[in-house]
Amino acid sequence: MELLKLPRIRKIESFIISIPRETPYLGPLGPDEQINERGYLVRKGNRTIYPSSDMSVLVKATADDGTVGWGETYGIIAPQAVTCIIDDVLGPVVQGREIGDPMVIQEDLYDLMRVRGFFGGYYGDAMAGIDIALWDLYGKCVGLPVAKLLGGQRTQRIAAYVSGLPGRTMNERLATAQDFQARGFVAFKYAAAVSFDGIVEEMRALRERLGSQAELMVDLHWKFSAQEAIQLIDRLMPYRPYFVEAPCAPEDSLGQVQVGTAIRVPLALGEEWHTLYEYRARMESRAMAIVQPEMGHTGISQFVQIGRMAQAFHMKVIPHASIGIGIFQAASLHASATLPNCPMHEYQHSVFDRNLRFVKTTMRCFNGYFEVPEGPGLGTEPADSVWQYLVPKQNVK
Repeated sequence: MELLKLPRIRKIESFIISIPRETPYLGPLGPDEQINERGYLVRKGNRTIYPSSDMSVLVKATADDGTVGWGETYGIIAPQAVTCIIDDVLGPVVQGREIGDPMVIQEDLYDLMRVRGFFGGYYGDAMAGIDIALWDLYGKCVGLPVAKLLGGQRTQRIAAYVSGLPGRTMNERLATAQDFQARGFVAFKYAAAVSFDGIVEEMRALRERLGSQAELMVDLHWKFSAQEAIQLIDRLMPYRPYFVEAPCAPEDSLGQVQVGTAIRVPLALGEEWHTLYEYRARMESRAMAIVQPEMGHTGISQFVQIGRMAQAFHMKVIPHASIGIGIFQAASLHASATLPNCPMHEYQHSVFDRNLRFVKTTMRCFNGYFEVPEGPGLGTEPADSVWQYLVPKQNVK
């Protein structure tokens, strides 16, 4: 039997996309919050900078037979840092490689700069975008969905939890939650960074309004010390949170363990980590019960390895999902559909719903579930309409 001869990678390209939006991510501007001349704003609730538009970096991988694969990665702040790494460092290195080796290529790209300290941050995001594009390219060349290439697809749909309740007032946020509940969603997460009426007060109001069957979560956005977080979570306990997320600073690994050990509710961590190595130490110390890999940081190769190791530690995988046009969301769904320990996936409705028109896909979120996109590769690629929001790399604003 003659083996299938796969094409090689001819070229890697990157593109910056910036889609305007009336209301910034996480909701209306709070007190003393403003958009600066570069289009960014700092949320006072967690001291973190965000774009006022939906910004993303798309990656195009072209094989020598003309087949194209698409990836996407984080480009929400200083996207030229990501595209420079892709264009100047990583893209040229992978040219000529066989498209059937995406996991090996990811490991080789990781090795390039590890001794210089660059195994995360913008470098990690750049690797993730290329990795997603190469898996998509591989799937298209062999005519199989990425989930099949990863070992087998367990499900065609994944439960979705509603993430973020944008609204200027508590009543507006509660009304948003009730609207989604009426549409079949049963799990809801609100953001402490914009919980202007109080974190405990907001969960109390959600429990009263949504009833005892709703699953409630809160993202604490790294706001607290370990002791402060423990005290706060004790006050949340009467309202039965399904999990609490990111209580203390990302670099405070001992504080994460302290919180995870002391509280009586599952702790979720991990959206900011890029590799299995960052997860492993926290898994070994039992810092959390739920891991939250973000496909835009990890790429498919690392995402799947993180999910498999979480299974060995009897931890759940509930992936993070944030700003993008939908390509790394599709990748996250494909990878999640292969895992036995993934009960639900984050649904950033304020981003996903409005940007779905910019991709060609069967993917959707309906009646409380994501539907994994159909077709070879990721089954998702940019629509022609997205290119009107292409930003010249020398003029990002």
